[in-house]
Amino acid sequence: MKNYFFYFLLVTLSLSLFGCGFYSFTGASVPANVKTYQVNRFENNALLVEPGLERDFKLALEDLIQNQTNLSLVPSNGDLVYEGEITDYRVSPTTATSQNTAAQNRLTISVKVRFFNRKKEDDDLEQTFSFYYDYSGSTQLIGAIKTTAHDEIFERLTQDIFNATLAKW
Repeated sequence: MKNYFFYFLLVTLSLSLFGCGFYSFTGASVPANVKTYQVNRFENNALLVEPGLERDFKLALEDLIQNQTNLSLVPSNGDLVYEGEITDYRVSPTTATSQNTAAQNRLTISVKVRFFNRKKEDDDLEQTFSFYYDYSGSTQLIGAIKTTAHDEIFERLTQDIFNATLAKW
């Protein structure tokens, strides 16, 4: 009797997990014939140039795709290709104090992305993504504050790019 229950449970569990086909918890819809991706250098064309920003952004995008898909990163001839440029890196005041100084500043980074799907050209995309980070006007954008700002902006930008290109959100 116990063996029948065990087999019934095993079959039920197998059917519920595998009966509906492939499911991705990230929402990515990667076609079966797509195996590789490449991320080309993102040129920094912003008026205010932050050294190393293009490298850090490229690595953040590579890491996100690597962590949320089973695609392999290749240096060239990828099935999916990401490229573009950083078009804006700007610090601007968002609120002022009664002494006409900034109470809060905003760092905004914009990235123009060109995405090519060599297996399905209808999925190609060219779009600008932008996000910001607010910080106190009494602090400077250096050290840990700058690192935190870049990390939070990159997290949002790369997720938005992933959603637009692979999750189709």
